[in-house]
Amino acid sequence: MRLFPFPMNRTVWIVERVMPAVVSIAVSKTAAAVELDLAKLAGRGGARGKKRVPSIPADKIDSRGMVQIGGGSGFIADPRGFILTNKHVIAETDVRYTVTAGDGTAYDAEVVARDPVNDLAILKIEPRAELPAVALGDSSTLKLGESVLAFGNVLGVLKNTVSRGIISGLSRSVTAQADPSAPPQEMRGLIQTDAAINIGNSGGPLVDMRGEAIGVNAATIQGTENIGFAVPVNSAKRDLDDLRRFGRIRRPLLGLRYLTINEEMRAKLNLAVPYGALVTREHPFDTAVVPGTPAATAGIKEHDIILAWNGEKVTQDRSIQDYLETANVNETVALTVLRKEKETILRVTLTERK
Repeated sequence: MRLFPFPMNRTVWIVERVMPAVVSIAVSKTAAAVELDLAKLAGRGGARGKKRVPSIPADKIDSRGMVQIGGGSGFIADPRGFILTNKHVIAETDVRYTVTAGDGTAYDAEVVARDPVNDLAILKIEPRAELPAVALGDSSTLKLGESVLAFGNVLGVLKNTVSRGIISGLSRSVTAQADPSAPPQEMRGLIQTDAAINIGNSGGPLVDMRGEAIGVNAATIQGTENIGFAVPVNSAKRDLDDLRRFGRIRRPLLGLRYLTINEEMRAKLNLAVPYGALVTREHPFDTAVVPGTPAATAGIKEHDIILAWNGEKVTQDRSIQDYLETANVNETVALTVLRKEKETILRVTLTERK
């Protein structure tokens, strides 16, 4: 057995093992489509819209008449060509996705799945032979302070980039936007790290010192340093398993809107308990309990407070969404519900989220 007396030797070994499976993802549109987008954007500029729309430089148009409009990172998780990345990296429609492997080979890629809950997606390429893949670890066993390596393509230009850090936090929740025009998305259960995650790193693997991916790099907080987040790899493993078994990602549906209660909310709304999930609509035109969903079938009503999921408390640290993340389609769960100062248990059979 080869020993690694110095941490740097171990790091180099991991980089040599993982880097060949890290890929660059390019998002491209036809030049005509990009020019149409630019014209629409100029038209929304009022008086400035009367100015001539800038033409696309010839050196930005490839031999197929395509213009790259974005990109990110990913990594091969299956030698047959399944690639993990972030959902926000491949959010565009009517575009072409091209994956460039570590050896420089370019492949047309198909989006085969987007996770409806987590910032995860799966691409498929058709290689002629098996590809190098990153082994997937177990994100449920992570400890604060563990050393990790973040891989990716910084700014879409600096390829084959790796940075080192530690796990700074677990089960973090943040609200993120892929761009200013995109709706905000709550991301829960994230791994926090001080390993540098920059624009273009999104979708690359966060790897432990065994050389196994334990997360998918996802987000940073603007205006801060050394704070990055990754989606735990166990969510990605579940997505891959669903894809192989069912041909799609399956996620359970409950069918209600809620606010997770804390002490401040309890005092403000004069609630009976300082924990749980208050079933309530977000806007006047919403419905708190969506008709025809498992929650409605089970008899959950607006203003109910869900205290527990299968006997475990619903709290800020363990919300309804966190419990759904580990639940299965067609599973029956027991919800402890507080309604007008009376507790009752309602059994809900989860269906598949469409």
